[in-house]
Amino acid sequence: MGIADDAVEIRARGWRTLAALHGLIEAELERALGVVELSVVEYTVLDALDRQDGWHMRMQQLARAAALSPSATTRLVNRLEDRGLLTRVLCADDRRGIYTELTAAGRSLYERARPVHDEALERVLADAEKQPELAPVVDALHGVALPA
Repeated sequence: MGIADDAVEIRARGWRTLAALHGLIEAELERALGVVELSVVEYTVLDALDRQDGWHMRMQQLARAAALSPSATTRLVNRLEDRGLLTRVLCADDRRGIYTELTAAGRSLYERARPVHDEALERVLADAEKQPELAPVVDALHGVALPA
């Protein structure tokens, strides 16, 4: 193996480690959030909307926040809207623009789900930190600065 091949293998190993950690986290969050009848991606959407401080998001912004395609985002928003957790609002300036925002029921469910999510995330990261192959990635996550 040459130096370039070694670099590729190191990156591939890092990617596999990150994917393994992601899988552990997602599985634990799915299990924990099931108690409040939310999936991880549903929680992600409620969380993104809650972080807007009472405002709303365009569908494409929501798609980026949830890492979904536009069509998957539409289906998800439809489901959450049917459950009374979200509502859509037409943009006053651009009739083609559609915003999504939390309803009171959506905010209430999010507030119940957030501690469940946070405790599960803390638990799975603490467990992962004890695994030598995952510990460096967990350490890197702890070093990620939060926006001011």
